[in-house]
Amino acid sequence: MRTLRLHLAFAALAVLLLTSCTGSPGDGSASPSAPPSGASSSPGTTSPPPTGPAPDAESTVPAPSPETPSALPSGPGKGNAELAISVVPDEGQPAVNYTLVCQDGEPAAESQHPSAAAACAALKANAALLAPPAKSPDRACTQQYGGPQKATVSGVVDGVPVETSFSRTDGCEISAWDAAKAVLGPAGGAV
Repeated sequence: MRTLRLHLAFAALAVLLLTSCTGSPGDGSASPSAPPSGASSSPGTTSPPPTGPAPDAESTVPAPSPETPSALPSGPGKGNAELAISVVPDEGQPAVNYTLVCQDGEPAAESQHPSAAAACAALKANAALLAPPAKSPDRACTQQYGGPQKATVSGVVDGVPVETSFSRTDGCEISAWDAAKAVLGPAGGAV
């Protein structure tokens, strides 16, 4: 009988410790909570386990990834674009800025891109070059450094607004940079 009481006391203590460790998700607090309803403190009686997670318990199921703001389809596009491109070749250096205007995959006269023909052709071949995959905790990226270069691209591709940035801080970022290198241009020596 004494052993049963000790087991029940340890079980009650474990429940109290576990429930005191759970706070509101994301607030960093841990507040004690009462034992589950129906719990009995009299020896020799047990209560049924809770039927679901506590209202303040954190979920172990990851939230779905947010939809990407860009609806650029992968594959061939119309080749129409109006873009402002800014590349910072190294920390402390000024940004190199150019515009790219494409009509049906060909550069327009107002383009100031150093390789406008190649950039327009790349966008016509794959409009989604400027829509790299969203960052996700489930996506594994090699931890390598490709350089200090950073780039931002904003404008419109085939009627879809584009606002994206590139860097070379890990394998995923390097891959996205390399895929869009014709559009990003030769600034910074990374393309």
